[in-house]
Amino acid sequence: MAKFIATNELGRLAKWLRILGYDTVLSKEKGGKLVVQSLREERVILTRDSKMGRFSGTRMLHVRSDFVEEQLAEVINKLSLEIDKGKLFTMCVLCDKELTKAAKPEVKGRVPEYVYNTQELFMECPNCKKIYWQGSHWDLVEKFLSKLKN
Repeated sequence: MAKFIATNELGRLAKWLRILGYDTVLSKEKGGKLVVQSLREERVILTRDSKMGRFSGTRMLHVRSDFVEEQLAEVINKLSLEIDKGKLFTMCVLCDKELTKAAKPEVKGRVPEYVYNTQELFMECPNCKKIYWQGSHWDLVEKFLSKLKN
């Protein structure tokens, strides 16, 4: 599965790639330092900076749109990415770490009471400790993905 490094101005795109299960880091680096980081970590560079095209020897996509929906469609289409619904919500959207299952008793008091009482499956980021569950955001992602296919 592809891994990405997105320049800082593509934060919303990075979040959506993480939602889709892609390992995507944000970088404040520019130019040669960004290229070195992408080569070292074997990541595709996603950038809005048209000047980055002068660097060769690395996989890079110049993202043209200002709108996250269009950006995501561009990345999916130009890099021929497959959306694996089994990978949805497997990465922390905040810190890009793979989520692990959390036992329900472990999340008591860490999630809203209603969520605790209505959900059975919880995931946790091992880094930032954020708790995730299958809430209404799943439907929003499904709608977003269906728009991309049209």
